[in-house]
Amino acid sequence: MALAFLCSFFTICGNIYAQNCNHDLSIKVLDLHDGTPLSNAVVVISELEIQRFTNLEGKLIFKDLCKGNYTLNISHEECKDITTSINVNRDTFKKIRLEHHLNELEEIMVISDNWNNSRTLFENKISKEVLEDYNSRTIGEILKTVTGVSTLNSGNYLSKPVINGLHSSRVILINNGVRLEDQEWGIDHAPSIDINSIDNISVIKGASALKYAGDAVGGVIIAETSKEKLLDSIYGDVTSNIQSNGRGGAISTNFTKTNSNGWYYKLQGTLKKMGDFETPKYAMTNTGFSEHNFSFKAGLNRIDHGFDVYYSLFSNKLGILRSSHAHTAIDIINAIENEIPHIIEDFSYDINIPRQKTSHNLLKLKAFKNFDFGKLVMRYDFQVNDRKEFDIRRGDDRNKPALDLNLQTHSLAFDLESKFQNNSNLKVGISGRYQKNFPDPYTGVKRIIPDYKKYDFSVYSIYDISFDRNWLLEGGIRYDFSHINAYKYYRTSLWEARNYDELFPEIVVEDLGLNTLTNPKFNFNNFSSNLGTRFTINNGENIYFNYSISSRKPNPSELFSEGLHHSSARIEIGDLSFNSEVGHNISLTYNFANEKSNLTVNSFANYVNDFIYIIPVDLMPTIAGVFQYWEYKQDDAKLFGFDIKYDRQYFNNFFVGHQFSLIKGYERENNKPLINMPPANLKNQISYNFPEFNNLNISLESEFVFRQNEYPNNNFEVYIPTEQTYEWLDTSTPPGSYHLLNFASSIGFKSNNGGFYKINLRVENILNNLYKDYLNRLRYFTHEMGRNILVSLSYSY
Repeated sequence: MALAFLCSFFTICGNIYAQNCNHDLSIKVLDLHDGTPLSNAVVVISELEIQRFTNLEGKLIFKDLCKGNYTLNISHEECKDITTSINVNRDTFKKIRLEHHLNELEEIMVISDNWNNSRTLFENKISKEVLEDYNSRTIGEILKTVTGVSTLNSGNYLSKPVINGLHSSRVILINNGVRLEDQEWGIDHAPSIDINSIDNISVIKGASALKYAGDAVGGVIIAETSKEKLLDSIYGDVTSNIQSNGRGGAISTNFTKTNSNGWYYKLQGTLKKMGDFETPKYAMTNTGFSEHNFSFKAGLNRIDHGFDVYYSLFSNKLGILRSSHAHTAIDIINAIENEIPHIIEDFSYDINIPRQKTSHNLLKLKAFKNFDFGKLVMRYDFQVNDRKEFDIRRGDDRNKPALDLNLQTHSLAFDLESKFQNNSNLKVGISGRYQKNFPDPYTGVKRIIPDYKKYDFSVYSIYDISFDRNWLLEGGIRYDFSHINAYKYYRTSLWEARNYDELFPEIVVEDLGLNTLTNPKFNFNNFSSNLGTRFTINNGENIYFNYSISSRKPNPSELFSEGLHHSSARIEIGDLSFNSEVGHNISLTYNFANEKSNLTVNSFANYVNDFIYIIPVDLMPTIAGVFQYWEYKQDDAKLFGFDIKYDRQYFNNFFVGHQFSLIKGYERENNKPLINMPPANLKNQISYNFPEFNNLNISLESEFVFRQNEYPNNNFEVYIPTEQTYEWLDTSTPPGSYHLLNFASSIGFKSNNGGFYKINLRVENILNNLYKDYLNRLRYFTHEMGRNILVSLSYSY
């Protein structure tokens, strides 16, 4: 018995002696997002009930631990507590990352994002509520809610934003950090962006946003998704809407999955379908459209580093007003002089010829990293824009597009943003872009835009400094180089008539008799700059002043156009001898805001050297019919104007808003008015909110658009062969003024599962007025849309 006891005793002692209890566990506690060490973090080993505190370097050591599994509880007063397990079988080192409280992190990230844009420019922001109310519309229609912004329309669906009287290539649209390349030169080419994929829109008037572009003579529109939340969550929304005019609707959904460690992904999709739109008196035949869009975003969202992948598809098919394609000269004259189109059919959802079909694919890869010297951002994006325009053709070609353009764009950019201790900031960037345009010859129709390859290189630097709490000064400079290499067939008669055979003999590749094959090659070196200041009078009251020089190279349409632009129903002729536009823009903005009121007064003057514009000069017969003949011109121009916005809240629930804008544009040499300048307009709104009735809101809106009394006289005589006479074709005289009343209402309900329902009702053109809009190029052939009732239901979760 004693022997057995002794054996057991020595066996146990031997096991204890054999167990190794001299291992060290070293811990370093870091911030999850920026990697900085966290001092005074508490680490507890639950099994041993011992705790240690990290030092200034975020480090601590547990000594003389035995082999085994241990549970660690880590906490910090500014972070979320975590629990983790660790196996110790030798000396072990462990990094542990803690996350700051979510509200503090999101505040930091919002501040970081806001710093991306200019600090001496007043940005006009469109709220999420407005985007929700206009979720069935185009981005052009939504931008009209901004004072001083109008749209240049091609019917009821195609609209391009006009900022301070300028549009198309002079207004740059940034979609989630990517400059949109979707053949924006065409007035009938609406921006390829789904408004339901966007959470925030900012409008920067003028040419001062050098980070984005040096050729934004009119301004920059920045469309972005919101920052994903730093928590473990699933959220999104589903929206459906219907409308009476067009007898169609749309459905859209967003789904977002986020994690507290910064990982996330997001899905979004939209479907739209409309039939023929209607004026108060008749249906506009062949004006329906269909649209389907999709976007995906995923990535890692932290303070010190992160990346994201973004993809979007925008695709639509839309009809072109049938009566806009006339067959003879007298048809065009009658169409302009008559009050109603010459082709009116019953309502239909069919999208017949003439029509256009477009798709735009965008892929973006972006990554950033914070260093001691600043934040470095890398971005690559790839875009493919495919556009097909179908005209009335016969025989075997009747189903072929008359225009088939494929535009591919690759871009690579690096941006560095640095902050200094003297209250100053520096932004520098470099970018390159390669673009290839391919007009498919399978159409069998002369290509209006030729094959070309374009190479762009840009570099910019922007510096701002705060002298005190009131004064901020900002200056920047940007250089853009562009090389374009094209192959184009010219009609020999046009080549010689424009004196190109003497001006550009070196670009002739081959003389083919009726046609001349050419290889135009151009280099453009453009410099842009900006000097601005912001003076803070007191809290909520600021004055912004900016002087900028912008330089814009001619776009391919302005250089090379020669032929029928089918969706525009006109022949367009460019000019190889055009120089770059150079604009000198001065803007002054006053803004005052408090809890009850908001006042913004903006004024500008823009002197543009070598301003490029297009005007009608004649009619030309073709196999497809007779079309207006438009030519691009270049002259020095001046534009100036102002806009005012004043909002006031009376009592707690009553709101009144006013907007007014006035823009003038002239050729500098002869003071001749410029074409397509927006007429003056006045908007007023009154609304009342009933918080006790599920936040019911009702509002009445008034919009008065004045007649444009200053316009160029581009009328010309047309020979009518059937009558052997000449008649005047009036392409210039604007329509009269008009007044519209609109009604809007919304109400919201909370669901039992924590979601939220919102119902919107909107009635536009309540009085069903019959009118025409000067900025709609189809005003020659039809009136604007009549009364429209829109109902939408959204559910957010």
